[in-house]
Amino acid sequence: LALPAPSFCQVADVNEQTAVGNKPERVEWFAGLGFGIFIHWSVDSQLGSVISHSLVGADEDYCRRYFEDLPKTFNPKRFDPDEWAELIRLTGARYVVFTAKHHSGFCMFETKTTDFSIMNTPYGRDVTRELVDAFRAEGLAIGHYFSPEDFLFLWRQGTLISRRLPEAQPVNNPGLLAHDQAQLRELMTSYGKIDMVFIDGPPEGLKEVVWESDPDALVTRGAMETPEQYTPGVPLEGAWEGNLTMGTQWQYRGTNETYKSGTELINTLVETRAKGGNLLLNIGPRPDGLIPVEQEARLQEIALWNLVNREAILAVRPWVVTHEGDLWFTKAKGEATVYAVVTRTDWPWGTEKSFTLQSVRATGELSLIH
Repeated sequence: LALPAPSFCQVADVNEQTAVGNKPERVEWFAGLGFGIFIHWSVDSQLGSVISHSLVGADEDYCRRYFEDLPKTFNPKRFDPDEWAELIRLTGARYVVFTAKHHSGFCMFETKTTDFSIMNTPYGRDVTRELVDAFRAEGLAIGHYFSPEDFLFLWRQGTLISRRLPEAQPVNNPGLLAHDQAQLRELMTSYGKIDMVFIDGPPEGLKEVVWESDPDALVTRGAMETPEQYTPGVPLEGAWEGNLTMGTQWQYRGTNETYKSGTELINTLVETRAKGGNLLLNIGPRPDGLIPVEQEARLQEIALWNLVNREAILAVRPWVVTHEGDLWFTKAKGEATVYAVVTRTDWPWGTEKSFTLQSVRATGELSLIH
């Protein structure tokens, strides 16, 4: 449903509520993107394990096998960045965030800072460069995920692998901070214009590197709200980004995985947009470079929905009312149009159903989209 917005509608522009350090106009641009794809992929996708975290509390033998043996067998021969990019563009997503480096310290890009990278595997090519080029060719905005915590660095330094100990944090570990800053400068200067960086850990000393490298670049996590695996009950102040997995973990899990339905993912996208956020939906490619068929199918289901309904969730802002029961509202930016999206699933095929909107005053200009 597309309805003219009543005259009492007052929605503050996102640029009145910006995250410190991000340019207001770039925050406003980000809020209009609406939907992005997160990609978690690293050397331990070969194991189907939780990405990086298996190293926390691990003994010496496990750490050595992880750091020394896993790179020897990582060879995604079926990886096709153009296929990934084409599928992601089809979904209606406007941006992509890729795990350039997760907590383990394994770099999915060419770097001078460590030998623990994709360049020292049988694949031996810069995956990040190939993806950035493919995404950019499809008109997608480019984002890097970067972890300040680096388990290999801690292990070689003789520091206990942890995300909680003070000495495991860059702000308390000068060597680690310098290491991270050098890597982040490589990522900001070697791949053309980078639109955003997701800093998954203490951002002090690193978000400044992003803005110094490119004042137009956005820091998402580290400078704005990024709720993980849930949707806030009420709209958050300013631009924000929800992060969600399709299954139970971020990286590929080949067995005992349970996926959310396409309907559930679409409903989460609608609710997130109604509350003023972007949805960054995650995929976890297989170690051979293919996107799992279950994830591909859900991306295609979202693509179909967005082909029909994308006006209601892309360049929109929250309305004065987020929802009435299972009806969620968004407002077209700069236009007197309110969208009402029905998210109920108990509507039998081939039947008519009527809805009464309590918060919207319709006029003769009412138009039914579908």
